[in-house]
Amino acid sequence: MTDIFRKGISQLFKRQTNILSAAYIIMMTVIMSQILGLVVKRLLVSIFGASNTLGIYNYASILPDTIFQLTIASALASAFIPVFSDYLVKGKEKEGHKMASTLLSAGLVIFLILSILLSIFAPASLGIFNLDSNFSSADMILMTNLMRIIIFGQMLFIIGTFFTALLQSYNHFFIPGIAAALYNLGIIVGIAIFHPFLGIYSAPVGVILGGLIFILCQIPLARKLGFSFKPSLSYLKSEGIQKILHLMWPRTIQVSIQQAGTISIAAIIAFMVDPGRMHLLFDYAKVIMFAPVSLIGFSIAQASFPILSREKNNLEQFKMTFLTSLKQMLYLILPISAIILVLRIPIVRLLYGADMFDWEATVLTGRTLAFLSLSIFAQGLIVLFYRAFYALHNSLVPLISSAFSTITLMFLGYILVVLNHQGIESIALAFSVSNIVQLIILFFLLNRKVGGFEKRPLLLSLTKFSIATILTGFALYIPIKLLDQLVFDTTRTINLIMLTGISSFAGLSLYLFLTWFLNIHEARTYIEICKNIGNWRDILKKSDEVIDPNRTTT
Repeated sequence: MTDIFRKGISQLFKRQTNILSAAYIIMMTVIMSQILGLVVKRLLVSIFGASNTLGIYNYASILPDTIFQLTIASALASAFIPVFSDYLVKGKEKEGHKMASTLLSAGLVIFLILSILLSIFAPASLGIFNLDSNFSSADMILMTNLMRIIIFGQMLFIIGTFFTALLQSYNHFFIPGIAAALYNLGIIVGIAIFHPFLGIYSAPVGVILGGLIFILCQIPLARKLGFSFKPSLSYLKSEGIQKILHLMWPRTIQVSIQQAGTISIAAIIAFMVDPGRMHLLFDYAKVIMFAPVSLIGFSIAQASFPILSREKNNLEQFKMTFLTSLKQMLYLILPISAIILVLRIPIVRLLYGADMFDWEATVLTGRTLAFLSLSIFAQGLIVLFYRAFYALHNSLVPLISSAFSTITLMFLGYILVVLNHQGIESIALAFSVSNIVQLIILFFLLNRKVGGFEKRPLLLSLTKFSIATILTGFALYIPIKLLDQLVFDTTRTINLIMLTGISSFAGLSLYLFLTWFLNIHEARTYIEICKNIGNWRDILKKSDEVIDPNRTTT
């Protein structure tokens, strides 16, 4: 038994050699990180409640995160790995390390300059979140102080993210993934230890502790791989740095637009009474909504990306692969959307239902989540459409559609909140509408780009999915109402878990039966996968999607 455990651990620390094994490792660590992220949020509300103070902490993190996203995150997410990998393939590893060191140094210098300016002009910069003066002077001072501490934590996060990209270039995914999960664990420890002495300031202190853990977990493997930090001014003009700058600009523009939307929506929410609390509840609802998008949407989109890229010159095969991925995603994400919509209150209570998270906050978060859940399918599919356009070497359409969606969100938010004084649910509605509109635009543009999809089979599949999902919703709603009123005392956590579990099982069982009965191909595909799940080791070993056959670095 000990040998089996040791071998299993050694496999995790080895370089992943095929896409399926890498995806398996990534998914495991993402799930772990998301669980710990939820623990962070539950811990915060258990200590500080759904309060304006905790919301102020959320507001304080927005501008530092924007600087992080615009300085180096865009480069690491879109350009660093392919450029650094070219150095490795060509046997220029030391030159690659110098290029990487120079990139990190340049990013840190830019971040430091912008951070100093942001810290100096913090009161004026944060004024965008108090246009209607719903935050008091004491609130704004607290927001300013918290932001200045968070900036230091973000600088550590930049270094940790750099090491993650570096290790992933060597096809090591476990250590970066587990380090990201331990980042959240560091935040938990920081809050738990320091909140009796520091109050809300324990949260940014936890971010600093988490950032240090994030870095320290990855340094040993980076050193083992031969990396040494040796920046060089001459490398600022190197071909690698120039190529990264060339590749990152579309992503940087897109991130700029998205961050502008985030800042604008936060500013619009600040027109409400108790803006910190309202922004907090919106953020907590978004966390739940994004879980299936990140686990299902991003996974399927990323898995299909290399195949779509290979098939860009064979449009018939490209369309077949794209529609297969689209239907596979819908098959998984629609029933989860129905569960989140119908069981929103029990889900919110289970995840955030600490004593300090009051019933009014639970109901309001649930209502906000209901509107957000209407666009879960759209957000998942948007990621797939982006990958399809990227595979066709078209980054302009995702950029324009993202900009249009952000402008739509800002416009609707302004109309609903500032002019008509609607609540936080209206922002969730605007969010869903803007995403669904973007999905429709992307579909029509891709349809024209590839010469048209076969509409009748696609429409038939979508109709079947819709029927199965709607009936699943009823199957979820009926037992939860009957059991809640007649059987379970849901003031007890164990009863709430049983209620949610029984209702979910009933709904998913009906969904599986209906999709099988309606002869939906994806149902049979996933049933076969479940039958063969015991052979997962062989599947991982036999996968012929090799990440890089030319590199033998351990």
